[in-house]
Amino acid sequence: MTYTLPTPRERRSTPARTAYLIASGDLRESANVAGWPTQVELEAGVTRVLNDLGWQVVRANDVDPESGHGFISSQRMGLEVFKTIPADAPLIVAEAVWQYSHHVLAGLRTHEGPILTVANFAGDWPGLVGLLGLNAGLTKMGKDYATIWSVDFTDDWFAAGLKEWTDTGRITHDASHVRPLGDLPPTPEVELGRALGDQLLTEKAIIGVFDEGCMGMYNAIFDDELLNSTGIYKERLSQSALYAEMLTVTDAEADAARDWLTDRGMVFRFGTDEATELTESQVRWQMKMYVAALRIADDFGLDAVGIQYQQGLKDLVPASDLAEGMLNSTERPPVLSRDGSRELFARRAFPHFNEADEGVAVDALVTDRVWRAMGLLPDNTLHDVRWGEDYNGQFVWVYEISGSVPASHLGGWDKAEGWRQHPVFFPAGGSTINGVSKPGEIVLSRVFIADGILQADVFRGTVIELPAEETQRRKDATNPEWPIAHVVLHDVSRDQFMARHKANHAQLVYAPDAETADKALIAKAAMFDRIGIKVNLAGRVQGL
Repeated sequence: MTYTLPTPRERRSTPARTAYLIASGDLRESANVAGWPTQVELEAGVTRVLNDLGWQVVRANDVDPESGHGFISSQRMGLEVFKTIPADAPLIVAEAVWQYSHHVLAGLRTHEGPILTVANFAGDWPGLVGLLGLNAGLTKMGKDYATIWSVDFTDDWFAAGLKEWTDTGRITHDASHVRPLGDLPPTPEVELGRALGDQLLTEKAIIGVFDEGCMGMYNAIFDDELLNSTGIYKERLSQSALYAEMLTVTDAEADAARDWLTDRGMVFRFGTDEATELTESQVRWQMKMYVAALRIADDFGLDAVGIQYQQGLKDLVPASDLAEGMLNSTERPPVLSRDGSRELFARRAFPHFNEADEGVAVDALVTDRVWRAMGLLPDNTLHDVRWGEDYNGQFVWVYEISGSVPASHLGGWDKAEGWRQHPVFFPAGGSTINGVSKPGEIVLSRVFIADGILQADVFRGTVIELPAEETQRRKDATNPEWPIAHVVLHDVSRDQFMARHKANHAQLVYAPDAETADKALIAKAAMFDRIGIKVNLAGRVQGL
């Protein structure tokens, strides 16, 4: 019998001093089209520097005449584009926008040449956020890569980095700010963290995941074999079940939750145009999601919950962010069981991990338990590491998340405003929890996968107050409808953070003062360590 054998892929040779360039894009075409002009500027800057070094850059795919952009916008498209790239070619993944990592991970996993990820360091489009997510995915899969970033691609540091990459396939970054946890001192905080870790390992916990893989974040999916060893298990839920539960929540219940917010001073900026403005109907749907999420959490005995929203629910209902921020707030509208006999999770925040990011799930659950055990307010949230600039001699980060911040971080519900989500990303609208995070001492962290194990970087920071005009400038340079935090990291520079951080997200929680923040960090590190997560200390940490 004769069989039809597949034709072997032709192995193309790479011309000397030539790098191929690709751009992983969004799954939402509206975002790809809107962000394309910024991407063009990025690619021109990178190409210019490489040309000055005597190299040429070949774009692996042309601009699509129908869409008007050159982003790789699906996993299938990524597979097709990689067929045109020589397997051993130096490869640049250039990012000026948010990108879905799975569009290119299949090709990157088997690529044999040196890989460089590069982004513009700017606020208008979240290229550096996309870069950090992609880097975390490559780290999770154990793939070697180099990475670099620049504001305008004219600085000597960027040029030197590209030269090092063309010469060696690597770029050296300063990692002197990171050290292993080491032996812990015999303090009450260490004893508490270890006891909480033992409790979790013995009694176990369940996180409810409404569909995995949100936003193409391969890095945010934790395999059961790694997760279960910490005492945490998944309840895999469908967003269709959440939507179905939302349909059972009455308008009266939803309106009561909204009225609770407005009675405490939250202001919604309502309009009438569903396509571009926030409407009462959109907020009603968000209140139904809030109630539905708590009832499902009660059904399954969950300890934390994560709503994916993108992709899926965005085609049905308004954004999940308002509901998420309410869940993460200790002070929130009461929700009764279906039969009205009891209040669900009364007088406490219910940890929510935005975008179903399981690194956030572990962190939020641990933070909640440590902070409550210490008698502290446990309200915590992830933030996108969005951007930053120097201000009065120190680097101040812009941390933002798409609306789901706990109101306590802003100083209370009376400091929160509900703005419509941008139509480019949220076609069905929905309210944010907009505001400016209050000044104070914070503990920051990220749980991630590297070297085949769960690890956590833990560090300290301070949220500072900036003048109103500087705050507005920074909001206008990013997403003015989203809540913002002005974050200063303790003895961690911009470039040290960018080179080290293995996620597009960082977890943030407040403490009442610096001494308490230092003690709570030690307790949190001890709990992470006890449940088998390798802890790395970043920057200045008092007491360790």
